[in-house]
Amino acid sequence: MFEGKVWWITGASSGIGAALACALARRGARLILSGRNEEALASVRDACGGEALILPFEATAFDQIPAIVDQAWSWAAQFGGGIDGLVNNAGISQRSLAADTAFEVYERIIAVDLMAPIRLTQALLPRMIGAGRGHLVAISSVAGIIGAPLRSAYSAAKAGIIAYHDSVRAETQHQGLHVLVVAPGSVRTNVSKNALDGKARARGFSDDAIDNGMAPEAAAERIVEAIAGGARELILAEGMEAQAAQLRRSNPDQLFDIMAQLVANGYAQKLGAEN
Repeated sequence: MFEGKVWWITGASSGIGAALACALARRGARLILSGRNEEALASVRDACGGEALILPFEATAFDQIPAIVDQAWSWAAQFGGGIDGLVNNAGISQRSLAADTAFEVYERIIAVDLMAPIRLTQALLPRMIGAGRGHLVAISSVAGIIGAPLRSAYSAAKAGIIAYHDSVRAETQHQGLHVLVVAPGSVRTNVSKNALDGKARARGFSDDAIDNGMAPEAAAERIVEAIAGGARELILAEGMEAQAAQLRRSNPDQLFDIMAQLVANGYAQKLGAEN
């Protein structure tokens, strides 16, 4: 189902995005690779092989998105169709207590992690509906399900991504679109190192949980399998993170107590957050 299809991946320069690009390329997909770093995107293209368009843009340049979608669709149309899949993957995380977090952090993270993918999807959605087919894949987070400590902005944005894509799924499934929401836990990427602190500065160091997390390549394979299998949600987590996501739905009070106790026992200090 991927051979000869065109898949557009945002946040494709590293981590899950880069690994997913190569996983799709191995299955014969053509790629549109987007992010801010053109050189890094070119490296991913070269590593993955196959046909690919490098389409760098700033995710929050909202006024430019319609023209970018036109460019992407025109490139895809030369192969006899349009864009078959969009992966909303770009994002930035956070490590700070809400009481110590400047409002600027909320503005930036919600703009990048929530409003940017909504803007891109809204610009592309009518074309997919017109074509009567297409896949939307949203990379959310376990933090968007459980409301993780030190991630109030990130959790808010990722919860919004889940809700938005769930609504789009309900509205477009009968029109031939497929929507998959992926909620990763700890994956070995730079997400923690690049996370914002309470003053909107890059944190600059990682977490043990991230460093010991799932390999991006393994995460990508599970995502591709979920797409192929027609899944609508994938909790891409193991151990306590997977259990926490399930608890949020089966026994939320127990989860709330666990999260509160985690912070009371020094979780913020352990992660180097201000208090």
